[in-house]
Amino acid sequence: MVEMHEMVPGKRFDRYHELGQHAFGDKLGLWIVVPQQLIVEVGVNIVYMVTGGRSLKKFHDVICDGKCKDIKLTFFIMIFASVHFVLSQLPNLNSISGVSLAAAVMSLSYSTIAWGASVDKGKMVDVDYNLRATTTPGKVFGFFGALGEVAFAYAGHNVVLEIQATIPSTPEKPSKKPMWKGVVVAYIVVALCYFPVALIGYWAFGNSVDDNILITLNKPTWLIATANMMVVIHVIGSYQVHTHTHIPTNLFAIHIYKL
Repeated sequence: MVEMHEMVPGKRFDRYHELGQHAFGDKLGLWIVVPQQLIVEVGVNIVYMVTGGRSLKKFHDVICDGKCKDIKLTFFIMIFASVHFVLSQLPNLNSISGVSLAAAVMSLSYSTIAWGASVDKGKMVDVDYNLRATTTPGKVFGFFGALGEVAFAYAGHNVVLEIQATIPSTPEKPSKKPMWKGVVVAYIVVALCYFPVALIGYWAFGNSVDDNILITLNKPTWLIATANMMVVIHVIGSYQVHTHTHIPTNLFAIHIYKL
């Protein structure tokens, strides 16, 4: 996708639908690309909403330690969503660069805390490494769910053209060169974040580990609370990146629908 951004001399494909229109025609290209991209973007953002809400609730529960009134997860998701009423007013991806940087730093930080705290806690006494599912359908769904987790961890391909659009380019200095460097660095950082967490987390907790390992951990209190707030900041930034890229596409879809 990075190479395709400027594959036509003198033209930049700054949006997925523009590349689709080049390949399939103005109208058909929109109908092929826009619905699929919106499904992916909205689905990813729903995951971010739930993750942000769960981390806020975990922060609340860890800090209160049973002394506060129990609050439903729904309300924490609403609190997380309210932040985006403000951030969604920012005009474009360039305007949220600070939010994105903070999200990247938080990702490295809470991942390190997650595997470090798991090492400190050590292996559970009755740790079980067998598959959770005992039926064939359960194992099949678990397999496909695992593939989805891997794809989600290495997300970004669905907004790569929109991100690359923020990089200036000339015929002598195409944007693909710095973009490729950014992609390589980004995926190296992702690997450094996820692989230690996955390997050490499974070693420590086996198949009882939560999909968010910070939900499984409780001690030390201050460290786990801090890590969960880092997750919140991270998903706030990630949510905004995906939101700011699909709003213009959505407007194009509405325009075509009216036609």
